[in-house]
Amino acid sequence: MAESRAGAANGGAAPEAHISAAELALLASVFVIAACGLLYELAAGALASYLLGDSVLQFSTVIGTYLFAMGVGSYLSRFIDRQLVAQFLRIELLVGLIGGLLPAALFALHSVAAGSFRFALYALVLVVGTLVGLEIPLVMRILKRHFRDRWALKDLVSQVLTFDYLGALAVALAFPLVLVPQLGLIRTGLFFGLLNAAVAVWALWLFRGELRGLKWHVLACAGTLAVLTAAFAGADQVTRWAEDRFYGDHIVYSESSPYQRVVVTSSQAGVRLYLNGNLQFHSRDEYRYHEALVHPAMAAMGAPKRVLVLGGGDGLAVREVLKHPGVESITLVELDPHMTTLFSSAPLLRGLNQDALHSPKLTIVNADAFGWLEQDSGRYDVIVVDFPDPTNFSIGKLYTTSFYQLVDEHLAAGGYAVVQTTSPLIARRSYWTVVATIEATGLTATPYHAHVPSFGEWGFVIASRRPWRQPTALPAGLRFLSLDGLPALFAFPPDMARVAAEPNRLSNQVLVHLFEDEWGKVHQ
Repeated sequence: MAESRAGAANGGAAPEAHISAAELALLASVFVIAACGLLYELAAGALASYLLGDSVLQFSTVIGTYLFAMGVGSYLSRFIDRQLVAQFLRIELLVGLIGGLLPAALFALHSVAAGSFRFALYALVLVVGTLVGLEIPLVMRILKRHFRDRWALKDLVSQVLTFDYLGALAVALAFPLVLVPQLGLIRTGLFFGLLNAAVAVWALWLFRGELRGLKWHVLACAGTLAVLTAAFAGADQVTRWAEDRFYGDHIVYSESSPYQRVVVTSSQAGVRLYLNGNLQFHSRDEYRYHEALVHPAMAAMGAPKRVLVLGGGDGLAVREVLKHPGVESITLVELDPHMTTLFSSAPLLRGLNQDALHSPKLTIVNADAFGWLEQDSGRYDVIVVDFPDPTNFSIGKLYTTSFYQLVDEHLAAGGYAVVQTTSPLIARRSYWTVVATIEATGLTATPYHAHVPSFGEWGFVIASRRPWRQPTALPAGLRFLSLDGLPALFAFPPDMARVAAEPNRLSNQVLVHLFEDEWGKVHQ
């Protein structure tokens, strides 16, 4: 104790150089606690963005609610005065059980009672956040109580917060890069629930001599571990059950990439692709969409040689481009390599795109289209822009004046770009916002639409420096488009006619808000 008293005489400036096993164990538990706490927050935000859309809104509200709940938990910790280790142990088990099961529970709930999902989401975030807020204050008090001769307050706070922030950093990096791609969202939650339970077991062993009712604590730890382990083992069954209920068809492929949840279903009616729960195509009528997207621009160009496809990792737009025999090269820029790998390897999907992704004319680039255009110096006769709908700001940036200016810079003289938009009937203001955005860059916008039964009336816009002209020929073998029928696509009835709209810019992203508002009314 001489060194401790000497330290105290000098203001208690530093703990002993050697940290005991018990101290190290508690500090390591801080690292795990922080990692688990942030993981549950990220999992809730990711699941909300998958199922509710608008990832910025969902992550902002989930994180705000979670941080508020942590503040509540920190405040409530002041009322815990007795049996600190026992209380800490119980809290760890509750955090592990509730937080670990949170993704599975929410995913299952959305499949059977979607109307209750939002309420359950924020209720669980509040509960888990409050429990997590209790953890760190209790750990600090346990360390201070058991090692008061070795730790000055400032050193205690420094050590605990250092491990806390390191744990948060570790999981923030691992969540999108390793955990979700390798384990999936449900198993990731359960794995970290098991880590919380392991911290409880650790505390049980370290402080077994001072715990009352040791047998009951052992049983509680064993029961929590058993529940979480069983759920982890059955995670695939839970996911399949929930997704089967949600999608209504047999799921033949499902995977969470770092960018999105990819699900492919198959039934007698056909094959469907969903990204983050949103239908991207149905095999029974996707030809209508892709013929309308590609051929009005391609055929009007006459004999395009170099074609750029942005998005469209399923290869269906590339399939249509290849129907023009004069095309010499196609560059496909798709952010998610899972998409291009899946649609170039699965026999069912290769049949849909007619092995377009194996064409010797095609070069596949897995990159962000915005950044890739900034770096690329090529010019293209036709640019096909086939991105998902602007459900969040990360996709919304691909519908801005800044993006269309980049598209303009890559158009060859006399070239055409074509953009898939949204429904001019259901989301009328959103559709004409895209038209206004293209025009704001100085390009001529030629709007048109087509009826796709799976989506209803769907809109497209041709962007060019010269006016679009009706082509004199179309490729042979088309199932939907014809020269006689083309003019009807460019006529808008009164309920889809142009309305006033402001351009969508990176600085305002008005399109995302409009899109959410208009499509949100459909799902009410």
